[in-house]
Amino acid sequence: MNPDKISPFPSTLTESPGQTSPGTVLLLRLVDCRKTPRQSGTERGEEKEDGDLISLSKNHGDSPNRCSLSGRGLSSGEPKQQRDADKTSLQKSLSRSERLNSCDQCGKSFKQSRHLITHQRIHTGEKPYSCDQCGKRFAVSGILITHQRIHTGEKPYSCDHCGKSFKQSQHLITHQRIHTGEKPYSCDQCGKSFNHSGALTRHQHIHTGEKPYSCDQCGKSFKQSQHLITHQRIHTGEKPYSCDQCGKRFAESGALTTHQRIHTGEKPYSCDQCGKSFNHSGALTRHQHIHTGEKSYSCDQCGKSFNQSGDLTTHQRIHTGEKPYSCDQCGKSFNHSGALTRHQHIHSGEKSYSCDHCGKSFNHSGALTRHQHIHTGEKSYICGHCGKSFNHSGALTRHQRIHTGEKPYSCDQCGKRFRASGDLTRHQHIHTGEKPYSCDQCGKRFNESGALTRHQRIHTGEKPYSCDQCGKSFNESGALTRHQRMHTGEKPYSCDQCGKGFARDFNLTKHQLTHTGEKPYSCLCGKSFAHSESLKKHQKALSSLALVPDP
Repeated sequence: MNPDKISPFPSTLTESPGQTSPGTVLLLRLVDCRKTPRQSGTERGEEKEDGDLISLSKNHGDSPNRCSLSGRGLSSGEPKQQRDADKTSLQKSLSRSERLNSCDQCGKSFKQSRHLITHQRIHTGEKPYSCDQCGKRFAVSGILITHQRIHTGEKPYSCDHCGKSFKQSQHLITHQRIHTGEKPYSCDQCGKSFNHSGALTRHQHIHTGEKPYSCDQCGKSFKQSQHLITHQRIHTGEKPYSCDQCGKRFAESGALTTHQRIHTGEKPYSCDQCGKSFNHSGALTRHQHIHTGEKSYSCDQCGKSFNQSGDLTTHQRIHTGEKPYSCDQCGKSFNHSGALTRHQHIHSGEKSYSCDHCGKSFNHSGALTRHQHIHTGEKSYICGHCGKSFNHSGALTRHQRIHTGEKPYSCDQCGKRFRASGDLTRHQHIHTGEKPYSCDQCGKRFNESGALTRHQRIHTGEKPYSCDQCGKSFNESGALTRHQRMHTGEKPYSCDQCGKGFARDFNLTKHQLTHTGEKPYSCLCGKSFAHSESLKKHQKALSSLALVPDP
């Protein structure tokens, strides 16, 4: 008899029946059934998983011997015991199939062999996909495609709310949560919510303290692999991301994106309480803490709190003395990357941030932002103690230390303490004698960049700070602030012992010496004075006496 007339599965029945188990026959029948033209999964372009095969054997419906997909008969008259045995054999076959896709190094299992092959590249380090423009290699073809968009500038995914485009679909999804306010990822320890999983993962490291990624050059550890990659560029000097408008290069893509907003003027991040807009999410986050007052990151050494983990990390270096960022030209070290970047502009002379009102250029974005407040008059940072307003958060923080008396920065040579890190840096130059900033017109040297900037105004005659009450102009903002106190009568510096107020902080410092009796200014003759002016007068008197001839 012709086997083709007996069964609709000739390829199955002609396999050596004496060597094939009933369960395998059932498996083969099910596979062949799904290859028939009526409901072929492969014809629909779909890829069914092994679990669907089990569902075929279960989904009998009204006809227990008929396939629910093709409608064809499987077998008739098989006893239940035989069918149960076939089912068990099928499940074992599927289990064996899954074991075939297990990694022999870590034991992880995959449903498809191609996923196993991709996974094994983690262990072997194989990166078979190479960028034809820069030579960078990747383990997965999809990552290469995304990388190539850096070179082509292609951004195929657009937001239908604001029109912003992205290189990756996931970045678009995350961005859209800015508009919707959706934060689907919650921390199971503190309940804080985030708009993407990476932010939650980073946050959870705060609770665990885990830093699994270590730099093989300096040993520094990081909570995220991307932070390690970015950090390693400090050692290599690599800056793979370049601005197509001005050519400036960056070590990370986010820095390039933020920089490009200087050219476009884009400020996509808006505060939902006051409507103020920002050009990067970090600035919005910092701003929102003004409204909430939240400071969730605390230093375990001094108890000081911060509203960002990065600020806490930078602060802790005051206690440890760590300065992990070194200038490759002069060797000077810094405790945070921004300080290194600003310092490097001294060597390069680069001032890539320009004011669109007056054309003045600056070597970092923060300086430009502060400068622009001169034109707008905006002072959005308000002191909760006295109501005074400031045009940037750093100025408010320093001002608040007047009320609290906090001086978190101490000199490791003499122990003197300061309210601001810049004051400590300037003070330390007294010990080292270092004056790294020189005037290109007269050659005079200074121990801080701000002093050089103010000095250069002597040559240019520039007085950019004007009093809005009398029109008088000044060459530095501090001089304008002190002048305005003549109009307002403000005396923000108060003595905590007698309550006397002063318009300038150094006048308060001099006054406080009357209570303590301290005389910190000493002459070589051994005499001490409470004020530097008194010491200078004394030394001048001594020098004039030295000029008088003996009788």
